[in-house]
Parts: sequence; structure tokens; C-alpha cells
Amino acid sequence: MERRVVVTGLGLISPLGNDVRTNWEAAVAGRSGIGPITKFDPSRLATHFAGEVRNFDPATVMDPKEVRRYDTFIHYALAAAIEAVADSGLSFDGELAERTGVVFGSGMGGLEAIEENSLILRERGPRRISPFFVPRCIINSAPGLISMRFGLHGPNYGTVSACASAGHAIADAMHIIRRGDADVMITGGSEATIMELAFAGFNSAKALSTRNDDPQGASRPFDVDRDGFVMSEGGGALVLEELEHAKRRGARIYAELAGAGMSGDAYHITAPHPEGKGAALAMRGALRSAGLNPEDVGYINAHATSTDLGDVQESKAIEEVFGDHAFKLAVSGTKSMHGHLLGAAGAIEAILTVLSLYHQVMLPTINLHNVDPECRLDYVPNEAREVRGLKAALSNNFGFGGTNVCLAFRRFD
Repeated sequence: MERRVVVTGLGLISPLGNDVRTNWEAAVAGRSGIGPITKFDPSRLATHFAGEVRNFDPATVMDPKEVRRYDTFIHYALAAAIEAVADSGLSFDGELAERTGVVFGSGMGGLEAIEENSLILRERGPRRISPFFVPRCIINSAPGLISMRFGLHGPNYGTVSACASAGHAIADAMHIIRRGDADVMITGGSEATIMELAFAGFNSAKALSTRNDDPQGASRPFDVDRDGFVMSEGGGALVLEELEHAKRRGARIYAELAGAGMSGDAYHITAPHPEGKGAALAMRGALRSAGLNPEDVGYINAHATSTDLGDVQESKAIEEVFGDHAFKLAVSGTKSMHGHLLGAAGAIEAILTVLSLYHQVMLPTINLHNVDPECRLDYVPNEAREVRGLKAALSNNFGFGGTNVCLAFRRFD
């Protein structure tokens, strides 16, 4: 019999707040976390706003002497993991330390360190490059430091698949527990790209919104007036646990991670497949993996980046997978509130999906005033919706390179 996997701990830091409770309250209230960029002078750029993490001191999660040795994406990963472990109530003594692992994703990793050290190299020469440059950059430093923090000896690695990175990390962690290679996994993703280099690149690709006169209204998935995504930062962590292990210790169970589906578009390096083929394959795979029928799903936290092509293709893919039931379920674009955390998007959206099931609340798509005629579903416009009997929900994440992942969560009673 296949081992079942449940969610027993959550941790989150994002533009909406620096813990899970604050994020959830903001999302239910439909508040935006987007504002003018304060971390650098954006005047040379086309986009002057972002979803910044505010009032966060990394010295609260690591020795102040260590802070400069690690990139901001690592600070966020560690902060989220510490909250998630505390929330789970686990302590890693004896054999459990060997049966617990970490899989954590990031799309860009230590871009901050790359930008900083490339200037040092040019201006001051190779001998002035920090010996911590490489550990600051590499994405597996995040899961590595999380494992060191808690003394964990189970499977440990990072996932890198653009905006699907955290989703893939969560899916991999589920499979590790299912096949018996661990009993507990800490998983999720983090990203820190609020810097001029990243914005210059995405502006050149015409991917970012330039609605500088209305930052909080800039991320508007499924709206006919959308003009690109809003870049954000942060980190999210989930503690996944084998069901019987969680029950034996009397753990609070938020939801069951019932399945995951993955696919590739095989179409274009940045544009989605025109018929949403990869997205549809990922959703079908998640349903099959979870043993769910399409009509079991009542809610989807969509990838919904607020880009011209992406929102339409995802909507079409949902229609293809769910048929007539697509018009009975609800679809949220929560990036309208927290922006696009790139490689960490799958973590924050998985956490919000889990809490939606746990609290029986469908989160809103804010800034949705003129629905694109090609987007024909129920997008929970502007206000959260309390429901009863929500049994299962999906969380979608798609990335550059045509990589797709869908997580299927089931309400746990």
C-alpha cells in the first residue's frame, strides 16, 4: 500500500507579511503587497515597483556574523523553514534526524552575489572576490543550511526549474516519503531578485508590468488590461510527513498532499504552449497521481502571472481537463496580491492552497475589473469566498523552458 503524505507545518515570508498568519489574513482581506522599489534606485528602468519583503532582519534567524556570508534567498529559506518546523511541533532526535530530509527550490539563487561580485571583479580584480561567493550563489546552499540548522541527514538537494522550482521541490519531497526514503521532509522555495540586474533582464524580455502610476493594481490576472507580471521575493516552507508517523504523534494535519503531475511544453523557451498542452498534462497527471476525478476538485490556485498569453492558455487548459466541471469550480490568481515570487511562487501558492482547504475559504483575484473574454471561468473576483464541502484543490506552477508542475491537495478529516 502506497504511503500517504500530509502537511503538518507551514512557514512563509513574502510581501504580504513575515509569517503565515499575517500572509493568510492579508490574502483573505484581498490586500496587495506591491509598492515602489526601495532596495535600489529604479529610475533607469521601465518598472519602478515590486513585491518587497519588509521589516525582516536576517540576524533573527542566523548568527549576525554569518549574515553577510549568505545571500538573501538563503535568509528567506531559513526563516520559512524555522517557522514551519516550529509549527509542526517536531524535534529531530535520534533516528528521526536520519529519516528527515530537505528539498528546496529557487529559480535564480544567488543573483545578488553574482551582481555584487561581478562589479568587484571588474573594478578591484579577482583577488578581492569573497571566498563565500560560490556558497552564496549555489541554490543547494539553502537546503544545505536548513539541514545543518536541524541536524538532518536525509535526502538533501535543490531544484531549479524557473518559476516551477518550488513546485517541483514539493512534488519530489512527496515522492521521497511515498517510496519510503524518508518519513519527514522540509520543502518549498525561496527567491530574492529585487535588484537592478534582474529587472533589466525581465524588462528587456517585455515580461514585467510597467504600471508605475498604480503599483498595487499592476498585477491583474485574467483582466483584459493586464500588462505583465510583478516581480516579488520571499520564501515558503512546508513540513511533509508520512500519515501514520503524523498520527502517532498527534500532529495537526492541514491537508493531504495527494499527488503531483509534471510535464514539458516542448514548444518555446519563454512562451506557453498555444493550446496549453503542457499545463493540461500536468493537471491530468496530478489528478491521476492523487486518485481524484475532475469533479472532486473545487478550487485551483492558478499560475496566473498576469501575462497576455499565460492567463489565456492556463484557462483553456483548465477547460480542456475539467470539461463542463471547469465552469463549476473556482480559480484564483493570488499573484494579484503577493506578486510573482519566481522560483518561490510554488511554495507560497501551495501554502495558500493548503490553508484554503483547511479554512474552507477561496482566495480572491484582486484587480479583476474587466475579465478577458478569452478567460471564461470563475476567478473569485476581488473578494474571498467562504465555502463548505471543499474537498480537493490544485496548485499550478509553470516556468520558462516550458516546465510545468501541478500539486493536488485533499482536505484531511
